[in-house]
Amino acid sequence: MADVRLHDVKKQFGALSIIKGVDLEVRDGEFCVFVGPSGCGKSTLLRMIAGLEDITSGALSIGGRDMTTVGPSERGVAMVFQSYALYPHMTVAENIGFGLRMTGHSKQTIAERTAVAARMLQLEPMLQRKPGQLSGGQRQRVAIGRAIVRNPDVFLFDEPLSNLDAALRVQMRGELSKLHHDLKATMIYVMHDQVEAMTMADKIVVLSAGKIEQVGTPLELYHRPNNLFVAGFIGSPKMNFLKVTAAPADDGATNVTLPGGVSLTVAGGGAAGDMTLGLRPEHIDATGKGDVVIEGKVRLAEYLGSETLFFVTLADGSEVAAKADGLASAKPGDTLRLGINAKACHLFNKDGIAVINGDLSR
Repeated sequence: MADVRLHDVKKQFGALSIIKGVDLEVRDGEFCVFVGPSGCGKSTLLRMIAGLEDITSGALSIGGRDMTTVGPSERGVAMVFQSYALYPHMTVAENIGFGLRMTGHSKQTIAERTAVAARMLQLEPMLQRKPGQLSGGQRQRVAIGRAIVRNPDVFLFDEPLSNLDAALRVQMRGELSKLHHDLKATMIYVMHDQVEAMTMADKIVVLSAGKIEQVGTPLELYHRPNNLFVAGFIGSPKMNFLKVTAAPADDGATNVTLPGGVSLTVAGGGAAGDMTLGLRPEHIDATGKGDVVIEGKVRLAEYLGSETLFFVTLADGSEVAAKADGLASAKPGDTLRLGINAKACHLFNKDGIAVINGDLSR
């Protein structure tokens, strides 16, 4: 397997700039996920690594070798697409081994590698079936098997689970994570679902408008977002944002005035003036326990069984989401007391840059 390095990589279509200078290292054996909103450039960046899109400027290396101008077939990568792209007239075994046949491998090698891939993906009983006889999840496993038999240095996945239903997505997430563990392979995965990214990735790359906003482990991005964009993108439901006023306090702390005039002291300095306070729904106590309490009326309640999600309108018209116990019974129109934990609060300056990150371990 191999590492992947991009240095100041750019992509332009005429005068339109899509990728605007990306620097990134994906270490050998790492499971790296690209996330971001539609149109941010994540699939284009993946296709540039695969060699399916030319690099306008910058450099790409795989395993220490410069691959900037090398053709796709010579890069040592295998790509799994959103579409299964299986040949309907071929059996599962023939589909898996098709790429090897095209590159002149012997029948014995093809049979051996196909058997190994089928065993890893639990496809052995289906090797003589046609794609029309398979479920969506089974077809996706065949497409992954076709990549495995090539023994690539790097696996590339372009939203391969997006066509599956919710239950199959959960199952395939587990299977892909196990596959990564078994193969100890370098994998780069594009997805729009940040919850899936949190569950699968060693490293997450958050992209916006062709630029990297932040790179880190799932928990680093969740607990220490660099800016408002990352804070709002990572986490479901997304982080609440409130307009507040900050001023220095004693012992290097910061006083924050919340909507309604409630004052809260958070650890950490460097914040003053008009700011944005960030607070995740799961860090708001719907029973009113916290360092300070704010009140609002329930606009919407989502009863999900294991938890309840309340959308609450505060006195100044701003809205926050709060997670509560699944037995919580407040209804739209009820007044709810929300407890705020100062240790969980994030502060962002007028440019959207994080000045203080909440730290519940303090």
